[in-house]
Amino acid sequence: MVRSWDAAVERAQDRLAAGPRLRAVAVGDEQRFALWDLASLAEGGLGERVAPDGLAPEAERRWRERLGESGREWPGGELYRRRYWVLDEGGAVAGTVAVDNWTRGPGQLAVSSLYVIPEARGRGLAAGALEEVYAAAVAEGLPGFRLEAHWTWPHSVRYYLRRGLWVVGWKRSLALARMPQLPRYQVREEDGWLHLLVADRARGWVPMLAAGREGRWLRLGETPDYRAADGWVREYARSTLALHLALEGRPLVRGPQWWAEAWRWSDAGEPEGLAYKIEQFEQSARAAGRPVVGPQYPPTAPVAVPGLADSGDG
Repeated sequence: MVRSWDAAVERAQDRLAAGPRLRAVAVGDEQRFALWDLASLAEGGLGERVAPDGLAPEAERRWRERLGESGREWPGGELYRRRYWVLDEGGAVAGTVAVDNWTRGPGQLAVSSLYVIPEARGRGLAAGALEEVYAAAVAEGLPGFRLEAHWTWPHSVRYYLRRGLWVVGWKRSLALARMPQLPRYQVREEDGWLHLLVADRARGWVPMLAAGREGRWLRLGETPDYRAADGWVREYARSTLALHLALEGRPLVRGPQWWAEAWRWSDAGEPEGLAYKIEQFEQSARAAGRPVVGPQYPPTAPVAVPGLADSGDG
């Protein structure tokens, strides 16, 4: 039986194909898309830029060998996802994006292969493509979109966080999402602490969580508003703040007893779970011969923030 959201995904795909910012990849153009996808993998995984158009078969083979398992071509083509060109202001091809033909998580569109060539960056083309996907999802009654990012691709991860995506998991890679059920959020630094705040129409920016250090350990505090928040915010606020902490090289572990239990949150949840997964992500990258450029974790003196309940041992 075809589920209702399968039909909604198909309608959303049709919206994307008819929109002004994207153009569906035509039959016969799949190999070109695959080369642009390869350029994205080479830059993200190896830190090297490749001009995708005109890449000779022998050069393509060498790049895929260097990338190993991650450099394999996507099997099945349009059976699994629809592929689109991202267009620039003049209608020329400037990037790629793909959307699965089925949903992820709580019925979200699944986005992959988001890439813009270097000479077309800084003009909002990737952000515009994500806006198109989000608008198509919401128009068809789907709860936004979801994408995955590699911890070892920090530029991409930072980009998605700047777009306001929430962190919803880290089972196989970092999973991020934009959903109408989740408000806008921001992360601010004040007196050595990082504060996560969410937007409220009546009250403006409302503090939810704050994270600081005590020696080399994390201190994580909750506000009354966090404890009273609905399930979506409570579920994803901690993991979202955890990723911001990790990218700044701040501690993710509240103490030895928390680290001993970190495996319990290896899919999502507490910041210790993210620390546990980062070790695995970096081990896998090194084993595959890929560079790992990770943040450092310098200690700082202990500080205290009044009015915040400590959520764990220090």
